[in-house]
Amino acid sequence: MATIMRDATALWTGAGKDGRGTLTTQSATLKETPYSFTTRFGDGKGTNPEELIAAAHAGCFSMALAFGLSGAGHPPERLTTKADLSIVQEGGGWRITAVTLNLKAKVPGISRDEFLKAAEGAKANCPVSKVLNAEITLKAELE
Repeated sequence: MATIMRDATALWTGAGKDGRGTLTTQSATLKETPYSFTTRFGDGKGTNPEELIAAAHAGCFSMALAFGLSGAGHPPERLTTKADLSIVQEGGGWRITAVTLNLKAKVPGISRDEFLKAAEGAKANCPVSKVLNAEITLKAELE
């Protein structure tokens, strides 16, 4: 069984609300990308952990679904997934409570039932779904 390692580095300077940080990924796709209190809880320029988790979930799910559909003989023409992540304040902290995967797909020659079964399988089995301790729902639309 293969093990694949991935890494990212966060550098933070200063206090919580007034501090600033940067994120760098192993691939350098993110390289000293800014994040801060205002990018996380406001509309400041930069990224935040929650939008990165949403992006990772949308990407992971879409790839898992593409593999599942292709393996069933229905390679997709297009899969567009938007992940809506909810973070709520609990006590003195915050918690990711839910992710809704909004999928629009063009998959020639597939029945609605086959499509929904494949989408539910991808939702349950993509690695990001498995790591999240949140309610994950799926809204799937076949074009």
